[in-house]
Amino acid sequence: MANHSYPILCASFNQDFSLFAIATRDGFKIFDSSTGRLCYEQAIGAFTIVEMLFSSSLLAIVGAGEQPSLSPRRLCLFNTTTGHPLRELNFLTSILAVRMNRKRLVVLLQEKTYVYDINSLTILDTIDTAPNLKGLCAFSPSLDGCFLALPACTTRGSVLLYNVMELQSHCEIDAHRAPLVAMVLSSNGMYIATASEQGTIIRVHSVSEATKSYSFRRGTYPSTIFSLSFGPSMEIPEILVATSSSGSVHAFSLGLGISQRSRRSNSFLGSMMLESVTDALDPAHHNVLHNAAPAGVKSYAVIRKVDKITDPSISETLACRVTISILTYNGYFQDYILSINNQDEFLWSLARGFNLLLDDAICS
Repeated sequence: MANHSYPILCASFNQDFSLFAIATRDGFKIFDSSTGRLCYEQAIGAFTIVEMLFSSSLLAIVGAGEQPSLSPRRLCLFNTTTGHPLRELNFLTSILAVRMNRKRLVVLLQEKTYVYDINSLTILDTIDTAPNLKGLCAFSPSLDGCFLALPACTTRGSVLLYNVMELQSHCEIDAHRAPLVAMVLSSNGMYIATASEQGTIIRVHSVSEATKSYSFRRGTYPSTIFSLSFGPSMEIPEILVATSSSGSVHAFSLGLGISQRSRRSNSFLGSMMLESVTDALDPAHHNVLHNAAPAGVKSYAVIRKVDKITDPSISETLACRVTISILTYNGYFQDYILSINNQDEFLWSLARGFNLLLDDAICS
């Protein structure tokens, strides 16, 4: 949901991170992630949701309620080519989140989630959910592993995983003791990362087995996790990033985490330890970019690309080059390049940045 103390009411990337959208009280804009070029804009009022379907002309938009015609209870499927609505769906309460892939449309309300066939808009299922005031969810757009993750409880950090293509509940994972504040599914639906209100531990679970694969300590002191993002991957994502209320971006190396976890579990000491104890002993495997955003300002980071540098003679990855895009709700876009070698050494560099609220904004 939007925080009206920020000039940006909502921000989103499309399913392959090639485009991103922002909405203000005046309307919404869509930008090319690689070039920063403004691709589309509509100055027709305030919106709290702007969701894209890959690079198609279809948008799902929901008004902020500041104008009578832009009700927060009305979902408009909008065609950017014609500039006109295709269909509208009305609900009894405010729409908190919308997710799409090429087969499904998912609409979240506070205590119900609706699943539609995106082509016919036939309602396929209605899910009764725990009260979800912030519309927290995660969605994997892959048709082969299309899952929706929702909070299963308001008092602890349990996750309900629902198979959107098969229209059935998959499993429930007890991820944290405290209520959830952030979650993300890998694009292939294989892994889910979660953070609780405390914000000190980020956990990654295997979706198919509902088992914990990784556990990372973000820090010692509590902080609000604003966003989580996996790197694109056909199998195990190499990188996970998180943004927090401290203004920092945290990058976690999953590849190193699993190799050291495997070595530890194969040792005599590791085999004797309880899971809660081994969590506490897990190395950080992470690096922090401080002051990426002003402290307290909501931010949203995604991993757009991971390029591997390999040695063909030994079939080993020597390093990877990660492109991380960061949107801050005070109106800025930044691209960072994170280089990680096989010794797990991290190097950040700012590639470009610009102000999204300027009419003549260009990449710098």
